[in-house]
Amino acid sequence: MTSTESRPPLPPFTRETAMQKVRMAEDAWNTRDPVRVSMAYTPDTRWRNRAEFPQGRDEVRAFLERKWAREREYRLIKELWAFAGDRIAVRFAYEWRDEAGNWFRSYGNENWEFDQHGLMAVRFASINDLPISGSERKFHWPQGPRPADHPGLSDLGL
Repeated sequence: MTSTESRPPLPPFTRETAMQKVRMAEDAWNTRDPVRVSMAYTPDTRWRNRAEFPQGRDEVRAFLERKWAREREYRLIKELWAFAGDRIAVRFAYEWRDEAGNWFRSYGNENWEFDQHGLMAVRFASINDLPISGSERKFHWPQGPRPADHPGLSDLGL
């Protein structure tokens, strides 16, 4: 990592800065841009995502490319659960459809740990998929970041 590589807000987090970090992550993931998303992580980041364990930005980037090729029309909402020092816990839900047109809502929790430059060094995610019908979808904004006036998870009862 170069000394110019920084991703504010930096730890230790306050409630305000933790919420800002969560929304920044949500917005980035909703771009579905593996390169952009991977740059928020340390070069040697360690992940657990379901049963995959990518390490380093290159593996994360490849993981995200596979993920978004499979999970079409992906839309994500994250919500702060807890924070302390350099750690943040979030809960999330995202909706997507597979190649056959079947819709899913995936629910999960993530635990994040950041370095002193605000880059995520560790990410542990636990995720469950629920098949839904198209009429059960709740995330209807145009592809990209969630509009500021769109309800969050708690507002949607999720």
